[in-house]
Amino acid sequence: MTIEHPTGIPALRTIAMPRDANANGDIFGGWLLAQMDLAGAVVAHERSSGRTATVAIEALSFLAPVRIGDTVSCYADLLRTGRTSMRVKIETFVRRHGDLQVVKVTEGVFTYVAIDTEGKPRQLPDVERPAQG
Repeated sequence: MTIEHPTGIPALRTIAMPRDANANGDIFGGWLLAQMDLAGAVVAHERSSGRTATVAIEALSFLAPVRIGDTVSCYADLLRTGRTSMRVKIETFVRRHGDLQVVKVTEGVFTYVAIDTEGKPRQLPDVERPAQG
């Protein structure tokens, strides 16, 4: 059995609670999607130095269920930037509540756009380069 390891930085960690589950005890996909969006927004906000908006979600895959009590960890990796936009790959793993097994449960690519105070797209700031010596 191959164990997958996350790429990117740890961007969010939470526990799946009963209020987030359906009648079968599995966590709603929408709740998990919201956690992933928050994790990606952390990376997008840092890169843009300000407000961002989610504009697209692509290649989202639900690989395994999340259960009540699982510790949910989202890892985010900035894949690419444009003039105003950022593509962020997000992988989500859980540590199972009962047996502590780690399982990859979702992955997807989210696109964020840097926005100004009026909600209009704004150019991303230049990235500072380390001094060469």
